[in-house]
Amino acid sequence: MSFQSSKALLTEGPIRSHLIRMTIPMIWGILAIISFQLVDTYYISLLGTEKLASFSYTFPITYGIFSIFIGMGIGMSSVISRLLGAKDYDNVKRVTSHGLLLVFLISLVVTAIGLLILDPLLRSMGASPEQIADVRSYMIPYFIGTFFVSMPVVGNAALRASGDAVIPALIMTIAAIANALIAPLFVFGLYGFPRLELYGAALATVAANFCAMVSGIYFMYRRGLFDLSHIRNLEHFGDSAKRLMMIGLPAGLTSMLPSVLQSFILALLSKSGAAAVAAFGAASRVEAFTQVIMMALSIGLAPVVGQNWGAKLFDRVHSAVKEALIFSVLWSGLSAAILLIFAHSIAGLFSDDTALQAFLVLYFMIVPLSYPLGNITHGWGSVFNAIGKPQYSAGFLFLKMIILLIPATYIGNHLGGALGIFIAIAAVNILTGLGVHFWSWAYLKKSAR
Repeated sequence: MSFQSSKALLTEGPIRSHLIRMTIPMIWGILAIISFQLVDTYYISLLGTEKLASFSYTFPITYGIFSIFIGMGIGMSSVISRLLGAKDYDNVKRVTSHGLLLVFLISLVVTAIGLLILDPLLRSMGASPEQIADVRSYMIPYFIGTFFVSMPVVGNAALRASGDAVIPALIMTIAAIANALIAPLFVFGLYGFPRLELYGAALATVAANFCAMVSGIYFMYRRGLFDLSHIRNLEHFGDSAKRLMMIGLPAGLTSMLPSVLQSFILALLSKSGAAAVAAFGAASRVEAFTQVIMMALSIGLAPVVGQNWGAKLFDRVHSAVKEALIFSVLWSGLSAAILLIFAHSIAGLFSDDTALQAFLVLYFMIVPLSYPLGNITHGWGSVFNAIGKPQYSAGFLFLKMIILLIPATYIGNHLGGALGIFIAIAAVNILTGLGVHFWSWAYLKKSAR
């Protein structure tokens, strides 16, 4: 199937069917992506609370790196889907090919900067010298393999923009299975392999993503989305980079905001001990796992909105957004109920440490209550990125993460420690979700007249 086939076009046929077709494959694809760190978190938790606490400090760093390329993927999806909606097929292959070269160049910069600032960054988060040594053993191979980890994110976004959600999901699922099988060999030193602990977890992650990268390039080539000739002659590379970076840069910067927030919260929780830090790290991974369907819906929604916006079919855009938001609220409520009911059981899976379990249960009893309204902000962010208005998505997340959540969690920590932090997170999620929804719906109606 080429990107010019009828199946690739999302401007015809029932909106709900397109949303389902684009979302369902992404569910297992995102499950696969999240499982990398969730599986590694579980394996490392078996090494003890101190090792899990050290590993928790890698989360904001790896998420920050990943966010840069999530932004590039958002840019790729937005540009390619709108080009397809406008039937500008000549520029699709050029922009996609140049986009992969741009990812490689950005990866080199990220690696160099990351290696330089790693130690100061960890000290600013409150990590001890022993924890810094553990984190370095994970992050150094991760930094070196940045391109292998990031390329599948952007390449798969191009495939989804062309209407294919199955292949990207299949690629990441196979990579996740490979990681789950390889990681324990290196982490624990099984079957004659050396015991490498955090270093081994990083090696497994990079190796699995390398396989995903090769597979993604192959399928992009087969689908007519990638051609080496565009990389060799670099004709109009500046135009391709400008198109992608106009969306990708603000989207990437705003996608990094959660990692900034996590770093700040970890610094606050480090004063409460390793159990609090480890619990927050584990809670973040479990939370991401429960929100897989919501993330899949946001990713699946973007090509549908982008192609129909490019074709000026605004009624279809409104229908897609309405369907997605209704489902978002219902599913988020169900996810919250599951975490509330099984909070103690989930906590017991990660550790026998009663202090760590107590912090985990506390988190699951408070923060998930805000999911139904909190997730609306991210859904609207996906819509604005898809229609080429990333400044609004950036504004929403900056307001939520920096302007509101940082001072709120600081005050919450001062008044009630971890309990105050978790209450602050829930309160800000609810307030920003309501505000963003009413403003965005009014803006969309006005702009699409």
